[in-house]
Amino acid sequence: MNIAYLLLGSNEDDRHTWLQLGTDAIIRTCGTILKKSAVYETAAWGLEDQPDFLNQVLCIQTPLKPDHLLAAIQKTEKQLGRQRTVKWGQRTLDIDILFFNDLVWNEPHLKIPHPYLAERRFTLAPLVEIAPSLEHPVLNKSLSTLLLECQDPLIVRKIN
Repeated sequence: MNIAYLLLGSNEDDRHTWLQLGTDAIIRTCGTILKKSAVYETAAWGLEDQPDFLNQVLCIQTPLKPDHLLAAIQKTEKQLGRQRTVKWGQRTLDIDILFFNDLVWNEPHLKIPHPYLAERRFTLAPLVEIAPSLEHPVLNKSLSTLLLECQDPLIVRKIN
């Protein structure tokens, strides 16, 4: 079995419902949820002229290999109405693989750890909530340290 950390995000319509539907689909298709962060709200990152996002991190145990996990979460995104028309654009549900065991994977279609993880406060805050001492396998720093060093100016607000 493998341990993966996933980031779920939504900024369309009923954002809480999209996160819950994504979580339910992950349980059905990917594995068991071991830990779940609170939900956090933040302004959009990258393409800023859009509604605020809700984000949540899940730690899952999965029998899937990285490529199969990616395929499963992309299928879930599509089934839940995800449109891939604008990079960093508005979406019903976005699911990113942040970590997969301590694997370093660098393929054009999938990079693990997620390449922007250390630059995004909205990713680090929920990660630190559930795995503060987890070490980034490339940067060799704990997630707590990465959050303290993060230059991202966006405010991340825990909402539950």
